[in-house]
Amino acid sequence: MSSKNGKSTKAASREIAPLTITLAMMRKSLYSAVVSDALDSMGFTNQSPRVKLASMTGTEKLVGRCRTSLWADMSHVDPKPYELELIAVDSCKRDDVLIAAAGGSMRSGIWGELLSTAARNSGCVGAIIDGGVRDVDKMTRMKFPVFARGTCIYDSLNRQRVIDVDVPVQIDSVTFNSGDLVIADLDGVVVVPQAVEVEAIQRAWEKVHAENVVRDSIRKGMKAVDAFEKYGVL
Repeated sequence: MSSKNGKSTKAASREIAPLTITLAMMRKSLYSAVVSDALDSMGFTNQSPRVKLASMTGTEKLVGRCRTSLWADMSHVDPKPYELELIAVDSCKRDDVLIAAAGGSMRSGIWGELLSTAARNSGCVGAIIDGGVRDVDKMTRMKFPVFARGTCIYDSLNRQRVIDVDVPVQIDSVTFNSGDLVIADLDGVVVVPQAVEVEAIQRAWEKVHAENVVRDSIRKGMKAVDAFEKYGVL
């Protein structure tokens, strides 16, 4: 097969292997909104909780793999205080993000300095808490990324406890599984199912770099309408 200029297009027709995009590359170049857009384009339109999970420790971005824990409120004396939450923390591996699905309960501050220290020792790179946290100043000094609903001064003892770990959990109807990729930043939190991760991240990567071209063109004076007509990216 030959192209119009007479050169063979056989090599060009070969399938090009997708770029292997590492967590380090994601932390540098990707962000929650562009990953959400990529998932949208694939028909995955409910991958980001609409509730606000804000950065409690000043960290602007958190990227890693989910390690899930399911929490419940309680109103009795816990016969085995902190048992499963300590197991959850100690089971973390390198690049894990501890997901605490507490149903948005602000009954106590279920995450704090000591759990952050233990989690970091296990390789955990941050935590996403659908509930309250405390020891914010200490965690901030640790530079340990924590995203949560807010703060609560009360200890979790006899108020909330972990009832299961490494199970599918939900935050605002969005499902998180252990091993799923999760990205949190100032815009929100997005979770990428493992089954579609390679394609979703490849699409997000391509869009980020296309957006850079569009941004440069607009900065040089191109009208937004013309830029969208030319590049098809917004």
